[in-house]
Amino acid sequence: MKILCTTELSLHRPEARRWRERMKLLEPLGDMVVVLPCSMRKPYSSSKSHRIFMKATKNVQELILTSPFGICPREMERTYPIQSYDVSTTGDWSQEEIDVVGRTLKEYIGGKSAIAHVAGGYRNVCEEYLRNCVYTCKNGKTTSRESIENLIKELKKYPKISKKERRLQTLRSIARYQFGCKDADSLIPDDSKVLGRFNKRIIYDGKQIATLLFDTGLYALNIEGGKILSDMGRNWVEIDFKLKTNTLFAPGVIDADSQIIPKDEVVILKDDEVVGVGKAVLNGLEMKEASKGVAVRIRHRKKA
Repeated sequence: MKILCTTELSLHRPEARRWRERMKLLEPLGDMVVVLPCSMRKPYSSSKSHRIFMKATKNVQELILTSPFGICPREMERTYPIQSYDVSTTGDWSQEEIDVVGRTLKEYIGGKSAIAHVAGGYRNVCEEYLRNCVYTCKNGKTTSRESIENLIKELKKYPKISKKERRLQTLRSIARYQFGCKDADSLIPDDSKVLGRFNKRIIYDGKQIATLLFDTGLYALNIEGGKILSDMGRNWVEIDFKLKTNTLFAPGVIDADSQIIPKDEVVILKDDEVVGVGKAVLNGLEMKEASKGVAVRIRHRKKA
């Protein structure tokens, strides 16, 4: 589903506010972050400009500036909703956009060095909110040969990030964003395996934890993943009867995590035991109070 972001008011859309808030859970790899402009085309890596950038920025931490969502680490670019918004990229930024994006940028980078390969309003953001920053774009053209050569020259001063580090960071960053806490790293153990070309299955100790869906860039949990989510104390729904179908109606819910919103992944508990996982239809408060309607669409349930 496309998210239209055509005015400054888009900065205050729930999707944008939630995205920026959860970016605080993410941490950049390495000692330096490369800051890049966004593109009209999504995911960014499919655009002509980013294909040029990525030839130079391979195996370093990339961060894309965008309004109204603020920032997008490269590893998050295929995750909903950042992969589904439409906004004009004129390069002209209002002061409110500069401030909202700038604060998010500053908090993410922290004390690390930054190489800002940006122009126009993107550069205004960096100049106002970053101190330890080198600018590599020449004549306002980020894809020019001279600009790219400058970027490559600066990047040679920093070590590359290993493929294993990047893989774990990508999978764990998505988990942190989706489940709203750093404890979500436990969904991706160090020795977990990833199988599949499009939908990617997360396997650990011979058991499937979850599937990273190609369409949304978010996880769909298996029972084993539900057990980890339960241990985290997140997105739980409590019932007191034997789950026999793949639909959980609101009248059957005893209690639920108040932080649940529709389309969240949830774990179904009975007597503190995981009996199912699925996708929320209602929010947590509605699940507890509604007298009718579907609360959760069950994906997997524990067989007797």
